Amino acid sequence: MNLICGLDEAGRGPLAGPVVAGCVILPDNFPVEILNDSKKLSEKKRIAAEKIIKEKACWGIGIIDHETIDKINILQASMLAMKNAYEMMMIKLPGWLKENKMQFKPEDIVLSAITDGTTCPPVSCEVRAEPKADGKYPCVMAASIIAKVCRDNMMTEYDKLYPQYGYAKHKGYPTPAHKKICREIGPSPIQRLSFSY
Repeated sequence: MNLICGLDEAGRGPLAGPVVAGCVILPDNFPVEILNDSKKLSEKKRIAAEKIIKEKACWGIGIIDHETIDKINILQASMLAMKNAYEMMMIKLPGWLKENKMQFKPEDIVLSAITDGTTCPPVSCEVRAEPKADGKYPCVMAASIIAKVCRDNMMTEYDKLYPQYGYAKHKGYPTPAHKKICREIGPSPIQRLSFSY
């Protein structure tokens, strides 16, 4: 049996907060019409799709914090987040196959992965990187959706801790308002200090 998992991340560009990756295998009967590149969906549609993905798909999430990003750089942190998301998904896979009445032994499954971008994360299956994959392949779209919803939720929680930075609004991205407050009062405790603002 051939299974394909999609990998994508959210949060490479922000000046603050974590980078989050998703890894998703979709079942054959998944309603793919609800999916798209997460950036092209409204927040309401993303949240609705994320709920269905988590109910029906086999999925994993990987989160790498701002301090690790500063230590190893954002590309390596994104790859590590994808690796962690993949490993979480793999832990769930046997139970998901059983729930979906797919009676396959692990050795009968040929797993491959598609990731958005140009760099392949270090996962234990064949993986190919393709630019704009998050707009072409439903499993990558699903990975981008769960990663973005997770990260947005985290940034909304950080906004409660550090309200002056406006994280609920811009989610840590380099908006003029975000850069201005950082210059005026200094970086927040979740600022990526290796990024310029």
